[in-house]
Amino acid sequence: MQHSPDSRPDGTQSATTSARASATQAFPETAEPLQAGFLTTLFRDLGAEVPDGPSEEDTVAVHARAAALTHHRTLTVQAEHEHLADLLRRAALPVSAMDFESQLRSYEPRPFPADADLPPAEAEPRWADYAPPQPPAADPDEPVSRRLLDSGYQRELAQARLRHQRDLREWRARQAEGAAAEAQAARTAHEQAEQAKARAVREYNESLEECRRAYRLSEPAAVESLLERALAAAEVATRDIPSPCRALFRPLTRTAVLDLDLPPLDVVPSLSGYRLAEDGTPEPVPRAPAERSSDYLRLTARLALRALQAADAVDTDGILAGVVLNGWLRRPGADPLCLLSVDADRDALARTRLVADPAGAGPTSVDEDEPAPGVYADAEHDEALLRLRELSAVVTPDPYGPVPVVPNGTAGATVPSAAELSPNEFAQLVRELLTRGGLGSWSVRLRGPFGLVATAEGTRGSALPGRWVVWASRNTDPVGEDELRTLAEAVREEGAERGLRLTTGMFGEAALDLAAEEGYRRIHLIDGEGVRELSRTHLGLPLAAG
Repeated sequence: MQHSPDSRPDGTQSATTSARASATQAFPETAEPLQAGFLTTLFRDLGAEVPDGPSEEDTVAVHARAAALTHHRTLTVQAEHEHLADLLRRAALPVSAMDFESQLRSYEPRPFPADADLPPAEAEPRWADYAPPQPPAADPDEPVSRRLLDSGYQRELAQARLRHQRDLREWRARQAEGAAAEAQAARTAHEQAEQAKARAVREYNESLEECRRAYRLSEPAAVESLLERALAAAEVATRDIPSPCRALFRPLTRTAVLDLDLPPLDVVPSLSGYRLAEDGTPEPVPRAPAERSSDYLRLTARLALRALQAADAVDTDGILAGVVLNGWLRRPGADPLCLLSVDADRDALARTRLVADPAGAGPTSVDEDEPAPGVYADAEHDEALLRLRELSAVVTPDPYGPVPVVPNGTAGATVPSAAELSPNEFAQLVRELLTRGGLGSWSVRLRGPFGLVATAEGTRGSALPGRWVVWASRNTDPVGEDELRTLAEAVREEGAERGLRLTTGMFGEAALDLAAEEGYRRIHLIDGEGVRELSRTHLGLPLAAG
C-alpha cells in the first residue's frame, strides 16, 4: 500500500502537512510567496522535517485561488465602469417641462353613478315566515285535502294572511321613503366630495396664476421658486449621485445665477482592473490620469447642460436675459472649488442644443489583460463639452489636480455689486442704461472679463445725439489719462462725434485734468457713483457699491 510522504500508515497527517494546511488557510492570498520562507521557518520551529518545496498540487491550488481573486476584483471594477456609463446616459436625458402651463391641473366632477352601492335594505316579509303549520292527520289513509279543510287551520291561515299583507304594505311604504332618503344622502355625499376635489384644483390653479403674475413681474422669490422646481425635477434621473442646484435671480440684469454641486471625484473609477503580479498576488492596474479626468469632465458637462436646459425650458415668458452657471466641487473641511463656469445670454442658449446625445455614453468593457480605455478617453471631442465651449464655458483642465477656474459671476446678494456681475451681465447692464439714456444701434466691438468697447447711435434731438464710442469697464484702480487718450484716438478712427468712458470705480486726478482740456471736451466720464445713479434712475433698481 502506497502512502504520500506527508501521511502516515494509520491515515493521519504528519506535522508537516498540518502546518502547511494551517498556513495556507490563514494566508490564502499569499500562500505561494510564503512557501519558501515562512513555511520553512514554521516547520523548523515545530521540529518537523523541512520539505524540499511545495508540491505541484499546492502550487496549482494557490495559483488558482489568486487567479479567481484577480478575476473577482476585475469584475468589481468593471461594474464601476458600467455604473459610470449608465450615469452618463441618464445625465444626458432631456428634462421634462416644468413651466406654468405644464403644472396646471384640471378636474371635472363625476356624475352620480346610476348603479351606486346603497346601504343594505330591510328584507321583504316572506309568506313562509307567516304560514301556520298544517294540522296533523288523524288517519294515515286520510287525504291531505281533507286535513286542509279543518276549520281551526283555516282560521289561523286567514289571520296569517292578514298579518303578512299588513306587514308587506308597511314594508313597501318604508322602502319607498327610505330608498329615496338613502339615495338622496348618497347623491349629496358624492356631489360634496366631487365639489371639494374641483375646489382644491381650482384653488391650486389660482395660486399658480398668482405665482405666474409675480414671475412676469420679475419678483425674485417667484423666479427662483420656479427655477428650483425645474432643477429639482431634472435631478430625478440621477438621484444616486446627488447634484443639487441652487438658483438666485438678479432683477437688475434679469439673470439667473445657478450654483451646481458637482459629484465627488471618486465617482469615476481609478482602476482599469487587476492582473496577476510576478509573485502571484493580484495587482491593481491604475488608469491613466488623463482618461479619468476626461470621464469626470464628461459627467460634469452633462449635468451642467441639463441644468441649463431646465432653466431655459421653464422660462416660457422670456423673463431671463441670461444664465450664469458655476459648478462647485465641495470637499469636507475645504473651501469649495469652481471647476466649471458658464456665462450665456438668452440668444446663445437658444442657438445651442442643450441636450447631449445619450448614445455617446455607452458602457465600456473592461478587459482583464489590457488597460481599460475609459468611458471616453478624448474629452476634446466629447459632445457635451463641445456644446459648453459653444457657450464660452470655462472648464478646469485637471479636476484631480485640482485646478480651479474663476467663476464668471457669483451668487451673492440679490442686489449685486459690479464685481459680482458676469461679463454678459455687465455688458447687458451698460447697454440697458445707455439705451434708456438715448443711445441705440448698439454694436459691441470688443468684450472681455472686465469690460467692453462698443459703438452706439443717438438720435438727433435726444440727450445723446450722434455717433458714440463707449468704453466701459469694472476697474479697481483709478482710470488714468492714457486710457482717455486711447479713447480719443478710437473716436477719431471710428469717425464718431463723442466718446464715453464709463467705470464702476473712479478717475485719477490726471485723467480728470485731461478731460477738462479743450481737445478732450468730446470725451464724457461716468464713474461708479454715476453708474449707480443711472441704475436707480433708468432701471429703478439699486447697484451695490464695491
